[in-house]
Amino acid sequence: MTTLSFLHICLVLLFSSESSSVDSKMLHFQQNKVNQASLQLLEKMGEQFPVQCLNENSNFISLQNVLSSREFQKENAMVAILEILQQIFNIFSKSQLQTAWDRSSIVAFQNGLHQQIELLKTWFDGEKKMETTYPQNEDLTRLKVKKYFHVIDNFLKEKQYSLCAYEIIREEMRRCFLFIDQLTKRLKN
Repeated sequence: MTTLSFLHICLVLLFSSESSSVDSKMLHFQQNKVNQASLQLLEKMGEQFPVQCLNENSNFISLQNVLSSREFQKENAMVAILEILQQIFNIFSKSQLQTAWDRSSIVAFQNGLHQQIELLKTWFDGEKKMETTYPQNEDLTRLKVKKYFHVIDNFLKEKQYSLCAYEIIREEMRRCFLFIDQLTKRLKN
């Protein structure tokens, strides 16, 4: 099943490889499919949330609160999506990643993220050439996302990359993908 999810991601990316000519509606459709596949892979990676981890305290401010989605224009939404995906990729590429999780799901998840990041970078670079953007807004968006993920990284270090810490992070990444979906809707306009 994991292989099918990965194959689905690859097919979606293959059919949309002409990313600079992809219109916003197609990009929204494609990003939505990748988000769903990523959520499925996150689910398959581990088992149900361990009961022994219920008392762990993460106190994360939600990404949605860090980045108020009402502030985003199309360009800033894309910058946020790219940076969020890059930071998620970084977290799931750490050597301390839980080996108790399904390795093939982790690899498929990492590959899907990497390919989506590359596709979005290409599309965004093409869009930037056609539109006037405000680099200071983009930099502020990137900085906010990096700060948010820095807190998550510190949490993992503080908890010594324990299973419970990674399970909490896995739950938090689900919320990130739901937020990405909200931002992606802005790309249709």
